[in-house]
Amino acid sequence: MVDELDMVDALAQISFLVQGTLECRAAEHGISLIQTRLLGILRDRKPTMNELALSLGLDKSSISGLVDRAERRGLVRRVPSQLDRRSVRVRLTEPGRLLVQAVAAAFADDVAAMLEPLPVEDRTALVGYLSKVLEAHAATHGAQLGPTTAR
Repeated sequence: MVDELDMVDALAQISFLVQGTLECRAAEHGISLIQTRLLGILRDRKPTMNELALSLGLDKSSISGLVDRAERRGLVRRVPSQLDRRSVRVRLTEPGRLLVQAVAAAFADDVAAMLEPLPVEDRTALVGYLSKVLEAHAATHGAQLGPTTAR
């Protein structure tokens, strides 16, 4: 049996495993990890370009390029904000919605397989602990938390 990892190593290694798995699923559909994150945000939100920049930790020019590429592929569209005509919101198109659903479904299966060795009670506890960490981070950084999968 391998020695138990410390908290930092365990979290770093699980992060690499999860991100690598998501990146592989995204690549199967011809999109990058950052494009996958963009589409994931758009599943349950219709953010402005500024809100996308904050959510993804990118500057405005990077967001513009990212949205431009997704728009050229027909995955998203820009629409004028109803509240502020100077602002633009980004929405998924139907092909974008189908793509993100396919990636999310395969990724959910991968994560379920990763967590299969844990008893159901431990999986439930893990989700609770991780939710608390994410909620605390969101509260201190002004991030918007929301579901990342269609329920």
